[in-house]
Amino acid sequence: MRNTELEKLDGLVGRWTTTLSDAWFLEPPGTTVPGMTAIEWLGESFLVVRSEFGGGQHAHSEMSLVLGRSDPNDRFVALYHDDRGVCRQYAMTFDGGHWTMAREDPDFHQRFIADVDKDRIVGRWEASEDAGKTWRKDFDLTFERT
Repeated sequence: MRNTELEKLDGLVGRWTTTLSDAWFLEPPGTTVPGMTAIEWLGESFLVVRSEFGGGQHAHSEMSLVLGRSDPNDRFVALYHDDRGVCRQYAMTFDGGHWTMAREDPDFHQRFIADVDKDRIVGRWEASEDAGKTWRKDFDLTFERT
């Protein structure tokens, strides 16, 4: 039986053309990196988000998220992994129109903030190296349903 709270994420399921842009670490300024993202159910209690970026002049990179829920804590959780070997856990919120993921770890704080429409997600990743006092944008991330 599907978790009723996780059912709220069903609108994310599908294939998406993904664009990474306005990243502080990409040269020259204005560089965009194309990608694809697939979001699908894993059983009845998880969503798997698999993204690939790059090709052409850009290095290939892959990242995955598993979205789930802690019912006793009444909150969503996200586990992240990428091809650098990085593993992270994020607290997550989703209300159908707004999606956030955030972590407050010893290395630095990080958050994803996005507005969600039926066929488009517009978000950005931000980081803080002073425990959340100030934030810098890492990059913008746009999803277009295919």
